[in-house]
Amino acid sequence: MQDIKSIIEAIIFASDDPVDLDSIKKILSSWEAEIISHALASLEEEYESGGHGIYLANVAGGYQFRTKPEMSVWITCLKENPPARLSKAALETLAIVAYKQPVMRLEVEEIRGVDVGWIIRQLLEKGLVRIIGRHPGPGRALMYGTTKKFLKIFNLNDISSLPSLEEMEKMDLS
Repeated sequence: MQDIKSIIEAIIFASDDPVDLDSIKKILSSWEAEIISHALASLEEEYESGGHGIYLANVAGGYQFRTKPEMSVWITCLKENPPARLSKAALETLAIVAYKQPVMRLEVEEIRGVDVGWIIRQLLEKGLVRIIGRHPGPGRALMYGTTKKFLKIFNLNDISSLPSLEEMEKMDLS
């Protein structure tokens, strides 16, 4: 019988997207849930403490191997195209959507004080924002929220992982 940690490691490694716990449990149905959870915790600890260039992240509702931030200098040499950068305006708009979702474009414009239609279209094209419904009021305006891609890029497990306003104020962002 193969070691469960090796199997979980292979499953996560082979997937392009984070693998959620339910999928792992479904694949490994012959093992008890407690054993699977213990194996995942053990893998996380091994990759965090060992001399590895990667770690096992709990991100976007699942598990995914990620390169450690201190390896970014070498990883960028591997990539032909540098990752697309977001403008300050796009980051501000994305932050408002993330914290206020579901949010209408008008609400974002009231906070930012400028038209954000073009920026929201960019964020939609990049897959960071999605339409999540319509406001029930007059005009039935579109409501926006963030995507799983947003969670993956910002290394968040879910929206509740965003820092609170109090935490943001304590950070030295200057």
